[in-house]
Amino acid sequence: MRILVTGGAGFIGHNVVRFLEQQGHQCFVVDTITNYGFIPKDELEYLNKERRKRFKSSIHHVDITNKENLNNIFMSFSPQLVIHLASFPRQKVVNANPSFASEVMSTGLINLLELSQIHKIKKFVYISSSMVYGDFTDNVNENAVCCPQGQYGILKLAGEWLVRDYTRKGAFEHTIIRPSAVYGEWDVEDRVVSKFMLTAMRDGVLKVNGANESLDFTYVEDAARGIVQATLSKQASNKTYNITKSHSYSLLDAATLAIKIAGRGSIQVNDKDKDFPSRGALNIEAARRDFDYNPQVDVEEGFQRYYNWFKTSLYWQKKL
Repeated sequence: MRILVTGGAGFIGHNVVRFLEQQGHQCFVVDTITNYGFIPKDELEYLNKERRKRFKSSIHHVDITNKENLNNIFMSFSPQLVIHLASFPRQKVVNANPSFASEVMSTGLINLLELSQIHKIKKFVYISSSMVYGDFTDNVNENAVCCPQGQYGILKLAGEWLVRDYTRKGAFEHTIIRPSAVYGEWDVEDRVVSKFMLTAMRDGVLKVNGANESLDFTYVEDAARGIVQATLSKQASNKTYNITKSHSYSLLDAATLAIKIAGRGSIQVNDKDKDFPSRGALNIEAARRDFDYNPQVDVEEGFQRYYNWFKTSLYWQKKL
């Protein structure tokens, strides 16, 4: 199938493209490769170069807020499916520039939805976030009431409703994916697990914001495979899925594990970050039932893989 993947050169996106290509699908990757105002230039250049080696499709530098240029992509490629990953990556980055974030996450999304309707795509896959739930404890399923805290979660939830509305109008089928705390190789440093691991490797102080706070840490390849499975599954049409490891792991335990693996570092426990909701494990039974989603990598193995990658990366060895 011909599949348009926005954000396809990103951390999760390039893995999605890689897995789709392995199954014989033709991908068209759209990505502006932006630093969102926080990724150092040399780090971004390194990550883009290394990610690029892992898939065959060309990268097209098209801003999704530019509808005319985006339309040219639809006309030339004639996609059958769209997987929309392009987004501001998390709450901290949205808070730093909410106007630009809204333009990308709202206007860009509407452009894609409009063009998907005009060009008669079969299915639109929207990558949302577990942040749409707001505060939740373990075993929350997709039918839970969503009460997002902060503009990132609000924009993601608004995006879900926009996607569903186009399906209501008969434009196309859709699938909505809610991942959580994705981590792993080829990610940026400014993320929870990356910070923990690299700080430990530098023998620094790992700052834990809330000893009792937990996340459903999900290894990137498990998340990407789940997105691909949901995209290609007929059973997933017009449904919403949690795609996570479905295991609650405290921030304190995650920091302790990073120190154990690195063999150095110390921990400083701070108060909970009020800008972030309290979260636990998500229920993934719907994904297991409908397309046999089965995440393989637990936190201990995933952290070890990530550490091993840092140890063998020439870029990070120079930095460390």
